Amino acid sequence: MRAVIQRVSQASVTIAGQVRSAIGRGLLVLVAIENADTAEDSEWLAGKLVRLRIFADDAGLMNRSVQDVGGELLVVSQFTLFASTQKGNRPSYLRSARPEVAIPRYEAFIARLAAELGRPIDTGEFGADMEVALVNDGPVTITVDTKARE
Repeated sequence: MRAVIQRVSQASVTIAGQVRSAIGRGLLVLVAIENADTAEDSEWLAGKLVRLRIFADDAGLMNRSVQDVGGELLVVSQFTLFASTQKGNRPSYLRSARPEVAIPRYEAFIARLAAELGRPIDTGEFGADMEVALVNDGPVTITVDTKARE
């Protein structure tokens, strides 16, 4: 799994002109799933997201997690995170899992994330043409790949 994590003061997803989800202070997470991903990848990433200390403490240091600050999470599927631009100018998405594999894994990831956070998670709609709006706070943007745990 690959994720782009953005600390936001607000974020929303609009589909066909209708706001599907909106959050205030928290994390907007763009996530992609590949065929090699397992339940263990979902568990690890969910735990990492909930406990990642990227919110300021009283001293202004990034020392608090989204859980610590009572923040919200908005998770949006984005298969293009596995784009390969190695050959030519048209990206290849062969590493991205097909919907029949990705959808159940994405739903399991959302469920795991909700369990870790202790409340429901806002989402986009898998496979939909979405407009994602955000106000990046900081800006703070971090990428995480479950196959390259740094």
